[in-house]
Amino acid sequence: MLLTLILAIPFAGSLCVALLPANARRSGAWIAGISALACLILTLLLTPELAASGLIKLSIPWIPSQGVDLTLRLDGYAWLFAIIISAMGALIALYAHYYLSAQDPAPRFFAFLLSFMGAMLGVVLAGNLIQLIVFWELTSLSSFMLIGYWQHRPEARRGARMALLITGGGGFCLLASMLIIGHIVGSYDLDAVLAAADRIRSHHWYPILLVLLALGALTKSAQFPFHFWLPNAMAAPTPVSAYLHSATMVKAGVFLLARFWPIFSGTDWWTWIIGGAGLCSLLLGAYAATFQRDMKSVLAYSTISHLGLITLLLGMNSPLALVAAVFHMINHATFKASLFMATGIVDHESGTRDLTRLSGLRTLMPLTATLAMVSAAAMAGVPLLNGFISKEMFFAETVFITGHWFTRWGLPLAAVIAGAFSVAYSLRLVLQVFFGPPATDLPRTPHDPARMMLIPCTVLVIICLAVGIFPEFTLGKTLQLVMHGLLGEQVPAFDLQVWHGINLPLIMSFVALLGGIGLYLGLRQRDQRTPGQVPIIYRFDGRQSFELALEAIDDWSARLLARLQTQHLQLQVLLLVLSTLIVAILPLWAGGWWPGTPVQPTALQWSFGLMWLTGGACAMAAAYQAKYHRTASLMLAGATGLITCITFAWLSAPDLALTQLTVEVVTTVLILLGLRWLPLRVDEFPGLTPWRTRWRHRRDLAVAVAGGTGLAILAYVMMTRPASHETISGFFVEQAWPLGGGANVVNVILVDFRAFDTFGEITVLATVALSVYALLRRFRPPAEALIMPPYLMGILPHPADSETANLKAPLPTGLMRVPAVLVRLLLPVSTLISLYFLLRGHNLPGGGFVGGLVMATGIILQYMVGGILWVEARPLIRPQTWIALGLLLAGLAAMSVWWMGQPLLSSYSLDLVLPLVGSMHLSSALFFDLGVYMLVVGSTILMLIALAHQSLRFHRNITEPADAPLVES
Repeated sequence: MLLTLILAIPFAGSLCVALLPANARRSGAWIAGISALACLILTLLLTPELAASGLIKLSIPWIPSQGVDLTLRLDGYAWLFAIIISAMGALIALYAHYYLSAQDPAPRFFAFLLSFMGAMLGVVLAGNLIQLIVFWELTSLSSFMLIGYWQHRPEARRGARMALLITGGGGFCLLASMLIIGHIVGSYDLDAVLAAADRIRSHHWYPILLVLLALGALTKSAQFPFHFWLPNAMAAPTPVSAYLHSATMVKAGVFLLARFWPIFSGTDWWTWIIGGAGLCSLLLGAYAATFQRDMKSVLAYSTISHLGLITLLLGMNSPLALVAAVFHMINHATFKASLFMATGIVDHESGTRDLTRLSGLRTLMPLTATLAMVSAAAMAGVPLLNGFISKEMFFAETVFITGHWFTRWGLPLAAVIAGAFSVAYSLRLVLQVFFGPPATDLPRTPHDPARMMLIPCTVLVIICLAVGIFPEFTLGKTLQLVMHGLLGEQVPAFDLQVWHGINLPLIMSFVALLGGIGLYLGLRQRDQRTPGQVPIIYRFDGRQSFELALEAIDDWSARLLARLQTQHLQLQVLLLVLSTLIVAILPLWAGGWWPGTPVQPTALQWSFGLMWLTGGACAMAAAYQAKYHRTASLMLAGATGLITCITFAWLSAPDLALTQLTVEVVTTVLILLGLRWLPLRVDEFPGLTPWRTRWRHRRDLAVAVAGGTGLAILAYVMMTRPASHETISGFFVEQAWPLGGGANVVNVILVDFRAFDTFGEITVLATVALSVYALLRRFRPPAEALIMPPYLMGILPHPADSETANLKAPLPTGLMRVPAVLVRLLLPVSTLISLYFLLRGHNLPGGGFVGGLVMATGIILQYMVGGILWVEARPLIRPQTWIALGLLLAGLAAMSVWWMGQPLLSSYSLDLVLPLVGSMHLSSALFFDLGVYMLVVGSTILMLIALAHQSLRFHRNITEPADAPLVES
């Protein structure tokens, strides 16, 4: 239960904060801080149980058919990261309250912060590979929102996009890796995967798995060659940098590598890929950080370097190196987050982070200077601070490594060089900002901030000192518990002591300290001449290369689109039909209609064939009449649709027939309203020769006949083949009542067996309806832009026959000749019929889709005789509201089965005995179908009335704004 609360509290807090007004900064900070503290307290309350059992696990059924459960798993390693995430979150909430200005929408910041915290807790507590991927991608999305928080700044938007594309792309690679691992192991449960380490390492897909895993982890932790997104993410507010880019998000990659260390380590592939990336990041980050002119850029590149140190330790295939890596994760989170906070204070109080402008702040900001100096000393590895111990452990691992002479000599040398650069950029950060003469050209006069703003930084500095002086007392038992979560009973012996005597690692530490001091002194003059320019590699700009790659992709996409896309709808339809024909013909070359023994279709009856010939003749006549009289063409197309309805009824598919009939009615009205906006046929444009026109007609005729004939044969064979329990249709027929609780197989398929598809389809329908509405709000062509003469549609008489052909003449009455009262009597009748189809749809032909179309047709008829004022006078006819309520009801019906312990979108039955009514059989699918009903009504009305109102504007020359509402007044 506590594990569930730890995961749920941040998301609940995020929702609460999001509902606050934009100026509620104090309330947002309180909710964020209390949520983080609650997670921290709950995690600490689980410590005794965790120490006793070693593992706390909770499983909730999620996707049982695929063996995927929602599993929360807390071991020592996850416990450590849960503490870091929640404790840092509480400190950042306090810090951000004073950092954000009154103009910043603080609730939005804290809502994103809490959602990111929840996503990170989900990653570390995940006991299932699929669940881990879900939360992994949530961290990318929430960090995108946090990095781009100051959305008015182009650099923030650019940095957020870059971070999302790189980490999101790595997430897809990680997803592929997890799916393959689950396939090899036969389970996605993390414990089962950890127990199958030998099987995974010996599998022939191991190299591919490792590369995919490395891409996911290295992109998230900003390791070479994906390191360039992290410096560009420094456009985010400093609280974001302190939380995401020092303690949590960038730690997710190394967290994953350490989590899967027992599975993937121990091979040359692991050493060269993980260790090689870590070594490159260690050296490159340290070198680049030494020459940056922005304080946050120094910290960003130093983060890349320190994460490279951790990655290199993980790649050494040594259990003691794993201990050192985990220990440095803790230390880096403390001193780097405190440095980011100190940098934010300097920027907040002085108005700049430019190292070339800042100087002498020690006298103006003594408390901030003290905290920053201690944190920088910990980052440089000065004795009696936590960074010194973990760096000495790193040096020890490089000294005692075995193997090729290149690694035995190269790694210690690289470690000392990286340590020297670490000292150099730490000295530069402190000395140029806090020492020297006071700066005189700063935007604001610096001073120490409010004491409460210094508390988070002070807490972290105290931790740096406590761990550095008493490492065994403060973290000894904690590190034992953490390593037990990673290695079980195979935890190596380690000793966290400040003094181990004079040995080679200690000598290397002092060489790095002295070398860093000398390096800083030697580069001071050069830094004054060319500040901010990184020697040798300054021409290699990762951001520029990334943006050039995006521009190249856009350019090639535009070229490809120019070749494949055309403005003529006829050509696009031709390509679609030809592609469908080719795809349909390909399986026939494999040997017949069906695999195995061929099945003979039912013999064709002469009356049925005659009916189809009639439908085909109507279709060809419709195509012919489209050039001369499009209304007549529409009527002929409706006749073809009627033949299709009769075909469905003939072949015992009354549901399809009913649906086709209602769709034909609504489609006819839709096309009738949109006919006037259709362009002329392509062959009516000047420049086409008669020969080319004839060739085009014959080509279209041949393609249409081939496509229609093929589809007709396929439909006839499918609908007349003998039923069999071995086919999918046979399964649906046999299991509709036992599993779906309905006798109407079609409806059970839509609302139960394939309800997920139905939910997706109604979502698409809602999106299309809203898109049509949004487009037509802005579209009002002038009179001279009329594309097709009204007489070509059959709406107005020919100019030679009447003088009423003026484009500004009122609309012809049409249905107005029918007494309006008779048409209005159809509304209650259509309402009853639609409800009848809705309620009986689970056992007899009908359903929510058919009922919704019948209801929409009745409303459209009222609109056609009453006009837009009839709709505006009735507050219940609000299509957007119907769409929203329909989606909401369908979603709630889909999730309501969770209370019955069943998977999403299942259905459950309920038998009631009502007075005067008797027994009644109800199913949860009815509420899902009701949602479909409401959404179909809303979408259909929204599209049709939008089109009709557009025509009304044109004919009556209404002088209203182009963005005036079409339906709502």
